[in-house]
Amino acid sequence: MPIEAFSPASLRRALVIKLRHHGDVLLATPVLSMLKRLVPQCEVDALVYADTALMLEGHPALAQLHLIDRNWKRQGMLSQAAAEWKLMSGLRSRHYDLVVHLSVHTRGAWMVRLLRPHWSVAPRSREGFWAKSFTHLYPAQSHGDRHTVDTNLDSLRALGCEPTPADMRVTMVPGPAAESHVAELLARHGLAQGGFVHVHPASRWTFKCWPADRVAALCDVLAAKGLPIVLTSAPDAKEKALIDAVCAARDAVTCPRSGIPGTQSAPAPTIDLSGQLSLKELAALTAQAKLFVGVDSAPMHIAAAMGTPVVAIFGPSGDREWGPWGDVGNNPHRVVASNTHPCRPCGMAGCNDSKVSDCLTTLPVSQVLAACEELLA
Repeated sequence: MPIEAFSPASLRRALVIKLRHHGDVLLATPVLSMLKRLVPQCEVDALVYADTALMLEGHPALAQLHLIDRNWKRQGMLSQAAAEWKLMSGLRSRHYDLVVHLSVHTRGAWMVRLLRPHWSVAPRSREGFWAKSFTHLYPAQSHGDRHTVDTNLDSLRALGCEPTPADMRVTMVPGPAAESHVAELLARHGLAQGGFVHVHPASRWTFKCWPADRVAALCDVLAAKGLPIVLTSAPDAKEKALIDAVCAARDAVTCPRSGIPGTQSAPAPTIDLSGQLSLKELAALTAQAKLFVGVDSAPMHIAAAMGTPVVAIFGPSGDREWGPWGDVGNNPHRVVASNTHPCRPCGMAGCNDSKVSDCLTTLPVSQVLAACEELLA
């Protein structure tokens, strides 16, 4: 039976599935925006892991957000089955015309077969059951020079829809509560909008991190230029330990935690907010910064989405595929990576999967500082 030609005008409801990490989910938001632009009357839903929901909550194109809790499988077979049944019942009640699956997760193929939309699209990852589950396929990321945002939008290109520059914007909405909390924090520390540098040197993947002593040296130079520094990290113990190491390495400068004054010898203060902010609050904070400095991580993508100039430090991961995404034709960001390691980006978890990346441990402070000064100028 021939596949019915895709007709945007026929869309009533669409479901976008992105079962990946925080940054991946954020970089999928242009698909939501483009669908809503193409068909304003269409209700656009999304399905993501529960721990990544904050990346999409409040998105102006989103009608409903459906969640999969990774902890379901730890609650016993009966509880997991009940949760899965409730999810599928809710999804089936929406009667989707289109399902856009933005990963190679096998769950997407099963869901499409159960939801039975008119059209469905996914990456071309394998033949057989997978390929036969969808009406349309688009190439999975096969070229390191193409950004993930563009690859995600290939899903709609496969349906015959070409994105405009406005469609390509990555969107995150902090929300009034987060913005109010951050405004109070900034006022408490005497920080003005656009008057500080946000430094987030941590990642859940330690092989993506720049050494603490080099982060400290960079902070020393920026603070000596009169720029207050705000340090952040996730609540994770390893990430907070990195911030502690940065503070310990600072040249006679203490990093007072929120509300606790400390002595300082540098012209500008450093505020340590590590582990104290939600992702929404992190977005609200970085939106007020003059500059963001960080590594390949979700906070780096958040900063770029909020329109803050970004200096992104890259090691083994591909910066062309995962670098900070700016408005087309206006990219106020800089990627800093080793120019003495022809092996990068290798995509490995450190050199030979050792969890230590030579291309980062040897990256000089001067190279990162030059990028900072270029954007600050």
